[in-house]
Amino acid sequence: MTIEEEIKQKKFKSETVKATINILFTSSHINVRQTQILKPYDISWQQFNILRILRGRNGEPTPLKMLSARMVDRSSNTSRLVEKLKNKGLLERLTNDHDRRKVDIFITEDGLRLVEEATTAMDEALENSICHLSEEELIQLNNLLDRFRG
Repeated sequence: MTIEEEIKQKKFKSETVKATINILFTSSHINVRQTQILKPYDISWQQFNILRILRGRNGEPTPLKMLSARMVDRSSNTSRLVEKLKNKGLLERLTNDHDRRKVDIFITEDGLRLVEEATTAMDEALENSICHLSEEELIQLNNLLDRFRG
């Protein structure tokens, strides 16, 4: 279905406006789907992102500032998200031994289990939702999106 059909708009001011609206609409579509997938795990997309970053650190201490810099949604309140994940037992916050002002964050075993299960569900859903695009088209799409942000 075209963006015109989706939002019931016959014409756009320009292809630039159309492309921007199309990207925003598609992003919203993806966000809704991700929220549905993560609902059984009782975590948000931003919390999932933090858990994936921590999993990728392989047990290395991760300062809050590094988490914030690596997040997909950089407007998120990382401190608040970390506190919620801590309260769920999915991560730990420990004072840094060398600098008491710093806090290091680690994923727990429960956090690792949850992020593995949620990642499997997420990856499967994403593969199914975009399987109609060829590898070449996906590469082209990624290159175009990179240039768009460029």
